[in-house]
Amino acid sequence: MNKLLVIAGPTASGKSSLASAVAERFDGVVINADSMQVYRGVPILTAQPSAAEQGRLPHKLYSIFEPANVCSAGIWRSLAAKACEEAWKAGKLPVVVGGTGLYIRSLIEGLSPIPEIPDAIREAARALFAELGNERFHARLAERDPVMAERLDPGNSQRLVRAWEVLEATDRSLADWQADPREGGLDADSATIVLTPPRDALYANCDRRLEAMLEAGALDEVAALMKLGLDPALPAMKALGVAEFAAYLRRELSLDTALAAAQQSTRRYAKRQLTWFRHQLIPQFRIDEQLSESFVERIFVFIRSFLLTGVS
Repeated sequence: MNKLLVIAGPTASGKSSLASAVAERFDGVVINADSMQVYRGVPILTAQPSAAEQGRLPHKLYSIFEPANVCSAGIWRSLAAKACEEAWKAGKLPVVVGGTGLYIRSLIEGLSPIPEIPDAIREAARALFAELGNERFHARLAERDPVMAERLDPGNSQRLVRAWEVLEATDRSLADWQADPREGGLDADSATIVLTPPRDALYANCDRRLEAMLEAGALDEVAALMKLGLDPALPAMKALGVAEFAAYLRRELSLDTALAAAQQSTRRYAKRQLTWFRHQLIPQFRIDEQLSESFVERIFVFIRSFLLTGVS
């Protein structure tokens, strides 16, 4: 059976560098499973592998959509499945890496059989969200679908709109659809490695990375996005740091204040990811400490065994 390796974890956990090391050692193809790294125009803010890294090893599904587009889990899953098939045909190991748990789960287990949402309903949902804002939209959703509203953070606009449009189109809660048997899981022997470093170390990594992003030109990326005049509800506009640095460029915040706010947002996001990966994904190999060379060697031993014998 074909082999599939998944490397998952929160932002700034070191998963991308690990994926590159694994792909280099085991003749692999790195396949992106991060919902922000699929968009063009924000390679710095979304921490995409550099051009040099992507030139050294095959990388797939990075910067494949314009910021004005929307990539769903279903769209990504189809593209990722194709990338895996191409890797297997070439005799290479697909190394799927990212922090978007829904994407990873959709590839391994399949998706809930939710019907395609009509464009008119999607547009109406986004328009209502733009009119009401996060808090009022969340309250409106709670009136109609208290189960999903309880599950969703009021700040997660993309998921709030998704819950609303599914309810509008199907007259059924997204929670009910998610409870149905999944369809379309990839036919492969898969092994999952999850990085869940200590929270303090992870937060420090998040803070340092935002500072490095500023030095690397993150403000230029945000300025270019602002010139496009895109809907703020679009996923690309929700990339970590975009809102805060846009506020600085509009002279609403000082740079220090914007940086601190972006760091706080990133830490909160990393915390949510940690919680998800600790409770929603059962890995074959988990690392609860800071990634180090000794752990990388242990991971290589695990992967060699997996490639020879598979996982039970």
